[in-house]
Amino acid sequence: MSMRPPAILVLEDGRTFRGDAYGALGETFGEAVFTTGMTGYQETLTDPSYHRQVVVMTAPHIGNTGVNDEDPESRRIWVSGYVVRDPSRVASNWRSQRSLDEELLQQGVVGISGVDTRAITRHLRERGAMRCGVFSGDAAQADPATLVAKVKASPEMAGADLVGDVTTPAGYVVEPIGEHRFTVAAYDLGIKSMTPHRMAERGARVHVLPATATLDDVLALNPDGFFMSNGPGDPETTEQTMVPIVRAVLERRIPVFGICFGNQILGKAFGFGTYKLKYGHRGINQPVQDRATGKVEVTAHNHGFAVDAPLDRVSDTPFGRVEVSHVCLNDDVVEGLNALDVPAFSVQYHPEAAAGPHDAAYLFDRFTDLMAGSQENTARNDKKGQA
Repeated sequence: MSMRPPAILVLEDGRTFRGDAYGALGETFGEAVFTTGMTGYQETLTDPSYHRQVVVMTAPHIGNTGVNDEDPESRRIWVSGYVVRDPSRVASNWRSQRSLDEELLQQGVVGISGVDTRAITRHLRERGAMRCGVFSGDAAQADPATLVAKVKASPEMAGADLVGDVTTPAGYVVEPIGEHRFTVAAYDLGIKSMTPHRMAERGARVHVLPATATLDDVLALNPDGFFMSNGPGDPETTEQTMVPIVRAVLERRIPVFGICFGNQILGKAFGFGTYKLKYGHRGINQPVQDRATGKVEVTAHNHGFAVDAPLDRVSDTPFGRVEVSHVCLNDDVVEGLNALDVPAFSVQYHPEAAAGPHDAAYLFDRFTDLMAGSQENTARNDKKGQA
């Protein structure tokens, strides 16, 4: 018999799942989503894109390797709540410094264990991602109808502007590893720490900017490239903020690379719409096809919104021709955009891939190739001007 206090997961449509408290006691609310990754739970918890979401882990055993201070992808855990089936009783890894349960408790994350996460996942696949609440300890004793009412009173993800919650309060610089070849202006919309590291490995000095940075702040860096990170919330909220900045950067032909939320913003800058997926893509085992090569990549995803761009033709946009470069093989969702007349591309997934896989690491090489080409063009034009 469990010695943990009782807990209950309450979904917006009234379905409930009873289990045991895991982590902090109390109540929490968010959008119920599921992730299919079997490893990398520490990276998942600290991914800012999960802000205001209650994450259901489909893998049954969680916490096996404990928690360390080297693997977090940001300064804190961002998930609103955590749902697992069988938490590990022992953390057995030479790098482990404490248990996952202890980390959740320390950071005040309310969770639930001992529930059928496969049943929850099937329910969300059929009904769609929805609001939920996790209640543990005394909070779990309330009448379920009262708890459902609380869930329905919580904010929805559609229309949510969350970037301001997760962005860095002040800019910082990640220095290049080895020779300095490029300067990159990177917007932190919920950036993961591995992302600027991947660019630094390729000789980039990365200026990570808060989401409040202006176009003048970007241009003052005289960047060789412009990057937009992953992040939480509804991309429609960026129409008056990030989208005009991206359009101004595209007009100046500065190479642009966006991932996840950044892919959606670039799509909006080109004139495409965005929409909310029924239950999204989350996990580190999602199949994506590169349409140029036909190669299938196993990729890391975390998104509940997508770009609405045609798969069957090249689109004419205010910045020239744009094609869908990558597509999800599970459901034909747009997973990447490539501009043919300006130096810009993006993908919907996570090529930095902590904790893996690394099939998409070449995209950082593609970005450096764009920046190198832009530098060469500038040098040629300067030489012509001097002649």
